Amino acid sequence: MPVSQGPSTALVLLTALIALPAAGWDPPLTYPPRVTSTTAHDPFPEFETLQGNVEFWTNVFGTWSLGQVVVHDMDYPGVVYGVVDLPGPRVQPYTEEQEEFIEDLREQWVDRLQLIERKLAHGRQLTDDEKRLGLLVTSKIGSDGLRHADQRVRTQRGLRERFLRGVEISHRYIAIIRRILREHDLPEDLAYMPHVESSFQAEARSSSGAVGIWQFTRGAGSQYLTINAAIDERLDPVEATRGAAAYLADAYQRLGDWPIAMTAYNHGVGGMAQAIKKHGRDYEKIYREYRGRTFGFASRNFYSEFLAAREVASHPEAYFPEGFRPEPALDHDALRLPRRATLSGISTTFGIEAAELARINPAWNRHVVDDGYALPAKTNVWLPAGSLDRLASNGEHPELPPAPEVPIGVHIVHRGETLSGIAARYGMRLDELYQINGFTPKKSLIHAGQKLRVASPHAPEIHEIRRGETLSDIARRYGMTVAALRDLNGLPNGDNLIHAGQRLRIREASPGRTHVVRDGETLSRIASNYRVGLADLLRANSLSLESPIFPGQRIRIPTR
Repeated sequence: MPVSQGPSTALVLLTALIALPAAGWDPPLTYPPRVTSTTAHDPFPEFETLQGNVEFWTNVFGTWSLGQVVVHDMDYPGVVYGVVDLPGPRVQPYTEEQEEFIEDLREQWVDRLQLIERKLAHGRQLTDDEKRLGLLVTSKIGSDGLRHADQRVRTQRGLRERFLRGVEISHRYIAIIRRILREHDLPEDLAYMPHVESSFQAEARSSSGAVGIWQFTRGAGSQYLTINAAIDERLDPVEATRGAAAYLADAYQRLGDWPIAMTAYNHGVGGMAQAIKKHGRDYEKIYREYRGRTFGFASRNFYSEFLAAREVASHPEAYFPEGFRPEPALDHDALRLPRRATLSGISTTFGIEAAELARINPAWNRHVVDDGYALPAKTNVWLPAGSLDRLASNGEHPELPPAPEVPIGVHIVHRGETLSGIAARYGMRLDELYQINGFTPKKSLIHAGQKLRVASPHAPEIHEIRRGETLSDIARRYGMTVAALRDLNGLPNGDNLIHAGQRLRIREASPGRTHVVRDGETLSRIASNYRVGLADLLRANSLSLESPIFPGQRIRIPTR
């Protein structure tokens, strides 16, 4: 809610605005006609309180381009001060020149609003332009709107091209997503959420570590998806959708309101439970009054962005009259592994090239492709369309060969660790960790110093020391002697001094590693994933920064 202003200042403001000449003034922004997509039974109502927000985000997604920057009020996004053309290329992220331009632009508006507030405080006359600006603010916010308006100036880049591309990509997955939502008895319009999260970019990664079209963090994702040394289901749009549906179903069951449950997808179920505790299940009141410590701009606008994304994506012809090219629907065959299996075993059994399997299974990481790590039982494996029918028509019933048995190691629990985190660290599913340690859902407490049986499929090349670990702990974990660990790292006999964050070599770097390129990958991304220098990667493959790469291509990974 706006902070109340002293009566004398409000009176000065009112007097100043009454004196504004009416002729010749037009609002600085007009919105395109909107097609209403809500009904009386819509679980996602468009509250009157959010009208300005929804219109703002509708324009961000469907009107303003990557070449435009919008200056607006952070708390009231419907108050738009101006839309300006951005110098330089339409690339993401901003160039250094564009960042300087935007900061200068923001400071100009801060100065203008500060000047108006000072004039009003001292009873000084406003210019006609200042009166117009004051009227824009107060007509949408109220007489207090100019108070501290300079502290609420924000810029937003248009996203029209990115959103249009997301609409095209969404057709690849939308039918499957809607089916999964129906299976969970959830509203099908939740299928528009990835437009807000990622624009349906399967490899999208945020600065906070969120991954995939549903932007799961590792912590949240590990509760609903398999994330381990072999696979990361956050990167598979279909499996990630199953996880998102389960998360949203849990959130709604606990919170009991869809606008609040959707906001929890951004802010967390616990955070929104606190909001309900303070303000009840009244989304508009939470939006207006909740001041949670981390309930910032992104959380407050998440539901408004969803409503806008639904509006634009459900009426693409109205917002993108130039046309768009929907991607063909995903038509891969799905195979749920009955037991642990390796890539080579799957390739041999079904007669499909390993490179092709790696290309169409985005959740697999390099350990599966290059190092022979086994995929856990119940993992969904994508096969080229028609593979299962071809085998059935030939009367073939292939059986996957069992993956090599996983040796069992020991992990000593450190303070702050969780079972899900430990399972992910060793490439295990949580239920596997439960099983080999005799845990049950009601008997699963762990404590620092406790020894757990864990799977150790392959030792990594490098181990980063954690607080409290000793050389003997590390050697025992990787099935080696302390003497061998010392020799490998050049540590003198009797020197036991190690520290958290120090990196120890566990085995010699494997020569001649290769990587099979997947859809959407870049040379810089591959170099980053393998922790090698981009220049070294280019040199090892006789490539340059301009060299094209294609799915299925094998890239040599240089040794470090």
